[in-house]
Amino acid sequence: MNHQTPYSHIALSGGLPQAGGLAMRAARLACDPWDDLTRLLLFGLAVLAALTFQDYGITTDELVQQNYGQYLWNFYASGFTDQTAFTYSNLYLYGGLFDLLAVGLQRVLPFGVYETRHLLCALFGIAGIAGTWRLARLLGGPRAGFLAAALLALTASYYGAMFNNTKDVPFAAGMVWAVYYVTRVGLQLPKPGFGTVVKLGVVIGLTLAIRIGGIFIGMYLAATIAAGLVLVWREEGTQRALRAAGASVTSLLPAVPVAYAVMGVFWPWGVMSPLNPLEALSTFRKFPFRLETLFEGNLVFSDQPPASYLPVYLGIKLPETALVGLVLAVVLAGWWVWTLARQAPAAGRFGFIDAADGTRRLLPVVLAAALPVVMFILMRPTVYNGIRHFMFVVPAMMVLAGLAFDRVWQIAETRHARLGQGFCLALTVAAVVHGWTMVRLHPNEYVYYNRLVGGLPGAAGRFELDYWSNSIREAVLALGRYTEMENGGPLPRHAYRVTVCANGLSASYFMPSHLKFVNDLPDEIMKADFFIIFNQDSDCQNLLNGRTIIEVARDGVPLSVVKDRRDITGTRIVNGVAGAAP
Repeated sequence: MNHQTPYSHIALSGGLPQAGGLAMRAARLACDPWDDLTRLLLFGLAVLAALTFQDYGITTDELVQQNYGQYLWNFYASGFTDQTAFTYSNLYLYGGLFDLLAVGLQRVLPFGVYETRHLLCALFGIAGIAGTWRLARLLGGPRAGFLAAALLALTASYYGAMFNNTKDVPFAAGMVWAVYYVTRVGLQLPKPGFGTVVKLGVVIGLTLAIRIGGIFIGMYLAATIAAGLVLVWREEGTQRALRAAGASVTSLLPAVPVAYAVMGVFWPWGVMSPLNPLEALSTFRKFPFRLETLFEGNLVFSDQPPASYLPVYLGIKLPETALVGLVLAVVLAGWWVWTLARQAPAAGRFGFIDAADGTRRLLPVVLAAALPVVMFILMRPTVYNGIRHFMFVVPAMMVLAGLAFDRVWQIAETRHARLGQGFCLALTVAAVVHGWTMVRLHPNEYVYYNRLVGGLPGAAGRFELDYWSNSIREAVLALGRYTEMENGGPLPRHAYRVTVCANGLSASYFMPSHLKFVNDLPDEIMKADFFIIFNQDSDCQNLLNGRTIIEVARDGVPLSVVKDRRDITGTRIVNGVAGAAP
């Protein structure tokens, strides 16, 4: 038996091992039905996004991000003279990839400003699902790839955020593609193909052009190279390992200027000084922002979160099927280590080689799923809104879950065909259940909680729900219809005054002409005819009195309510004209 590892073979020949065999395998995989099924899934998601992207509300950060994108556009349009973007709030600390692209698309697409942003965000989200497929497929084959992609698509916390979380979803998409190319590089070391290196550089640059947190990619790459060098050292000695290290570094050097140039295009502030990225990294390590965030029924400060904050939120925000897959991944990994340990005396150095090679293959995705969580527990950076800031670990987790399900499916099939069919049926039923849950929550999928906490009813009052007031859009539209019906059909000739205890833009953007947004002057607010609140903020509940006439709820849990205050303000309707009550 030839125990030579792919890493060693590349070190000797300078090319891919058994190129003819790999070409034949690639040809077989190209027509695999699981790949066809995944492509159908991605196409279906694209169609669904095209049909529903206008259903979603405007989140708290979208106004400032839209402004930042416009300022970046002005920077380039002015020949680099208008530098407002680099003094605008703290937005210059973020890359402007998404916001700059959005402003460009707004000039050519026939949709509104925020509808265009939501469509673009959905495309980024689908790209993240595609990257999850490619990564799992690379590690486990077409079926594992499909399972991982399906798991992410059915993760309501991710899918619901795909339409208006224009910071975290694009970043998550960039990270999973970066891990994919890090894994490919790792499999080709010490002399990865030039095309692979350039693609890695492009993806790293694009990811850093969204958020400086893309620096994690460097950690994953360094660990992957180190694991490969240990393998060469153990198999071929120190001298060969040093040569492999030099070859690896030399081969990867082209990725550095490519990444820097791509990052600079979309984050010009990041390249105006060599220290600027370090300043952004230092700021985000302990972001100077404090608010109270709900966790296990208590309000905790965002800059002093308990160590359990992120693990608990991941445990209750991810679907149960994904959690089962992650548990299976841990069990299978433990079984693999135990088996290798038992075989080590007989296997000798080849047992070590097998263990090191397997570890090297999976190391990037394992680090991508686990390292940020471990670092959070140890460092406890500023965090709020549940898993929002750590959405980028979710695709990697779905890859591990998909690989685990695929392996268990293989084991079931080898035992008996009926066992394999039963396992397939169980996964199908779980997918239908998760899909139906998302349909019921639409377009508020991101408020999902799993059954470990009792679903949405169990999470109400204990954990954050509609933290970005997505449901306000639905409340505003319902109020518009309510006042039309109340008036007998034609629009009132007087605009009702409406105030909102939420992000004002999330309401005013969707208001019909007979509703007037008043949120600036205290006197105007007190005279408001209607009061809209979202139930994330308990301080809103008793801010203004009124009779509840509309409730936007999911699974019996109110997300937003509309209060009628006309009995208080004295407004009445006479033949379609509002005036003071006698």
